[in-house]
Amino acid sequence: MREMFSTIAPRYDFITRIFSYGMDRRWKRRGVELAELPEGALVLDLASGTGDFSELVLERRPRARSVAVDLTERMLRLARGRGVRNVACGDATRLPFASHTFDGVFIGYGLRNFPDLNAALREIERVTRPGGLLVTLDFFLPAHPVFRKLYVGYLYAQGAFWGFVLHGRPRIYTYIADSLRSFLSMQEFAQRLESFGYASVRARGFILGGIGLHWAAKRGSPAATLP
Repeated sequence: MREMFSTIAPRYDFITRIFSYGMDRRWKRRGVELAELPEGALVLDLASGTGDFSELVLERRPRARSVAVDLTERMLRLARGRGVRNVACGDATRLPFASHTFDGVFIGYGLRNFPDLNAALREIERVTRPGGLLVTLDFFLPAHPVFRKLYVGYLYAQGAFWGFVLHGRPRIYTYIADSLRSFLSMQEFAQRLESFGYASVRARGFILGGIGLHWAAKRGSPAATLP
């Protein structure tokens, strides 16, 4: 996985825009805008890629601090090039931070790629302060079974096309469809969050539930404000 993401890093932002019909950045910005964080918040941009969420958080909260964590050093070099100062190479299931460190955790398209989603959610909950927020944007399995099959097939075909065009390797971007086949629907993920210590879970779906934006507050006080 690390080798694959290292290969695609220079094209990563382009591909996310293609697969989101150019809406990716707008959806992430919406996720940040509706997350009521303290003015000097410390946030974790997990599976950060090139640092989109870090950039958007700091744009809205100039006094905030962001730490970008990704499995791939090449992604982090690109994040540094965009002005993201605090970066660390790390695994979502073994985060190198003390408990109750962050006011918010943001994850863009990382959930499906965690080798153990439950272990990652336990770690994310651990490093989040009571009342802190989790904001995620990712692909999900649409609820309707017919659209689900069509959607996964479409993502596979798109991935094969762009993999061939950009790298001469048709399978390099089919990981999106492959990771989605055994993933969750938006509703199932919301229920999973509730079982891992989160309350007031909210979600907004796009592309008939094929993309989902979730907000959740860790149980405890002070209480976070959710949209």
